[in-house]
Amino acid sequence: MKVILLERVERLGTLGDVVTVKDGYARNFLLPRSKALRATSANLKVFDVQRAALEVRNQQTREAAEANGAALDGTIYAMIRQAGETGQLYGSVTGRDVADAVVAAGGKIERAMVVLDKPIKALGLHEVKVRLHAEVLITIKINIARSEDEAERQARGENVVEAQLEEDRAAAAEAASDMAEGGAGSAGDDRDFY
Repeated sequence: MKVILLERVERLGTLGDVVTVKDGYARNFLLPRSKALRATSANLKVFDVQRAALEVRNQQTREAAEANGAALDGTIYAMIRQAGETGQLYGSVTGRDVADAVVAAGGKIERAMVVLDKPIKALGLHEVKVRLHAEVLITIKINIARSEDEAERQARGENVVEAQLEEDRAAAAEAASDMAEGGAGSAGDDRDFY
């Protein structure tokens, strides 16, 4: 189906382009969301009349998105999640979780604006892209930790999972050295335990 784009659509074109798309994409996404019109001769005439107004509206929404993006770009949001000892999350962090964290901190984004290539499934600092407008893309950081203390340590640059593993190794080595020196449960004990 041929459509006239009413705004910039990623991987399709910009305002005013006449493009051919699959029928389902046009009927289910572009047309209901007023991102395009069917490319008929009547709609082409209507578009030519409204083009200036559409360009002004697009410019205003882009400027509003840039202003919002300037406040959000580079900000860090902490999220507390349950995770195993190796740092793997019990579940994953989705676009909805990211949007909820930003909104809770006073930002203005929607779930559909969050661009996640893959779900986040591990503790640590993760960069997430947010598309505020078709032409405005910002990056925020999500600090996923098991506790507030752990989130602060990660924010300072410490790898908490590696630090925990080092502490566990040190404790295991200390326990092994205690056993070798005749600590708890040594073979020299003469008492009967029958």
